[in-house]
Amino acid sequence: MFKGLKPINYGGKEVWPLIEGGKGVAATNHASSGAWAAAGGIGTVSAVNADSYDEMGEVIPQIYHGKKRGDRHQELIKYAIDGATEQVKRAYDMASGKGAININVLWEMGGAQEVLEGVLERTKGMVTGVTCGAGMPYKLSEIAARFNVNYLPIISSARAFRALWKRAYHKVPELMGAVVYEDPWLAGGHNGLSNAEDPREPQDPYPRVKALRDIMRGEGISDDVPIIMAGGVWYLREWENWIDNDELGSIAFQFGTRPLLTKESPIPQGWKDHLTKIPEGGVLLHKFSPTGFYSSAVINPFLRELQARSERQIPFSTEQAGDHTANLDVGVRAKNFWVTPHDLQRAREWDARGFSAALKTPDNTIVFVTPDERDIIRKDQADCMGCLSHCGFSAWKDHDNFSTGRLADPRSFCIQKSLQNIAHGESLDENLMFAGHKAYEFGKDPFYSNGFVPTVKQLVDRILTGD
Repeated sequence: MFKGLKPINYGGKEVWPLIEGGKGVAATNHASSGAWAAAGGIGTVSAVNADSYDEMGEVIPQIYHGKKRGDRHQELIKYAIDGATEQVKRAYDMASGKGAININVLWEMGGAQEVLEGVLERTKGMVTGVTCGAGMPYKLSEIAARFNVNYLPIISSARAFRALWKRAYHKVPELMGAVVYEDPWLAGGHNGLSNAEDPREPQDPYPRVKALRDIMRGEGISDDVPIIMAGGVWYLREWENWIDNDELGSIAFQFGTRPLLTKESPIPQGWKDHLTKIPEGGVLLHKFSPTGFYSSAVINPFLRELQARSERQIPFSTEQAGDHTANLDVGVRAKNFWVTPHDLQRAREWDARGFSAALKTPDNTIVFVTPDERDIIRKDQADCMGCLSHCGFSAWKDHDNFSTGRLADPRSFCIQKSLQNIAHGESLDENLMFAGHKAYEFGKDPFYSNGFVPTVKQLVDRILTGD
């Protein structure tokens, strides 16, 4: 047992202060979270378009039949509720009364509130708490109170927590199970970087977490309510000065990336095999996600193509004005596209290399892609099923007039399609592969030498030693 580490009281029972991160679309399921809880920790079922199963135990493909986007959105919500309900029930059975089962939702996913309420209604007594981030989930405490479950907001700054507390959470203090501090520079998946923070200059998490605890104390929140450190956590020995620290109060640790490589992890074998090959610096913090948030993913051909696509981009005017004196004669059919002479030459070079299709962006620029890429982008935009509350790629919004009011952005991608594909065995090179920035440790940590893949129980036992 690592020095100073002791169980915390959560949901009326003692559990290890080790939380499994609830990783997106089908990268965490009942098998991984149920085993994590059975090992004495807090397992987290991802309730983001989770898998359902047929009578033979096979995953039911999430195929959409509605001709209208709104109809497909309703299909998506049904898939999400059915899938997460099934996953929670299986995880709860696997845990056999040990540890605890949480569910994780993204507040910015399409129909988030309806999905969360639907799952909690059908899993009463099984879910101990709800972790929620990717936005400002003001209604989280209200929903938690209705179903008598704990809520665990995911934030990346003390300022964000203060806003949530002042507006809503102070009304339901007794059900705040913990506050998850997710490091916006190191965590995998979507990150909570604000406009005031530089993505290229990571900040030390200690003072940021201390500032969070200071605000919590100022609002009368007990030190027994843990702050969960998420993002960049690998060895507990690296966090020794955080444990049993009076400045920080109760601290727990979330592991998102490490549980990807376990026997119970539901990700495909090819993805597991690739994890040990990720070099240091092999994860990129980028802003191509259609959510508008920064996110961290493994650098692969898919991500490099998104980078290259944005680099093949020039501003334009619909009238000859200022430096825009050259009439664009490649990629577009209309004659009223005016660019700088330098950009005209760049566009002609791209056209000559096969990037002969030009697509407008919401920012009065044009990106150049191949005709095949253009067709895929347009089809993916047309096939949108409304997986986000606001989607930059398709310009969908899940309420009011169902439009963001902006042009659909071809510099992004269909995140639902990509995450479903990679989670179910499609090409690692052609889809987004989320991971935290410590993923390179898989190739250095002696625990994984000679191709060893642990069970979740073996991983938890290893973490408890400090390694």
